[in-house]
Amino acid sequence: MSQVEKATFAGGCFWCMIKPFDQYSGVIRVTSGYTGGHVINPTYQQVCAGDTGHAEAVEISFNPDIISYNELLDIFWQQIDPTDSQGQFVDRGDSYRPAIFYHSETQKKQAIESKLKLEKSGRFTQPIAVSIEPAKTFYPAEDYHQNFYQKQPEHYEKYRKASGRDNFISTYWQNKK
Repeated sequence: MSQVEKATFAGGCFWCMIKPFDQYSGVIRVTSGYTGGHVINPTYQQVCAGDTGHAEAVEISFNPDIISYNELLDIFWQQIDPTDSQGQFVDRGDSYRPAIFYHSETQKKQAIESKLKLEKSGRFTQPIAVSIEPAKTFYPAEDYHQNFYQKQPEHYEKYRKASGRDNFISTYWQNKK
């Protein structure tokens, strides 16, 4: 097996960002957590209060021989509203901002290229507002947040639907291939 690489994406509520990546071959682990802020070992309550600078995010460990970083970027874009920098769906505020946190110059270049490709596609009339930032320390979230879609499937599905995420994805991604 080749070396394991990491990808880190913020796309609003981290509960909704695990399952889309978890189902692909080559994805070894998807961890919910916090990154991009200035507080060491933040808690969920601190991050939600908005004082830490962190975003809820997922850290993906993957085998690049099986799934590429560009493929992960494509999956990421199709889980979010890339025009909303103020949060995602019903989750508002800086802790729910969408962002790509790159781990290398190659990832930075690929992230910028994928963002430009999306901007040029004409899929959205508003500007693409997702930030591309260097990866900072990633702090895994509390255990009850990990793999929430498996631990609480009914709650997870109700939340996704009520948040507006599923409707947005259906409207902007699944119906406009």
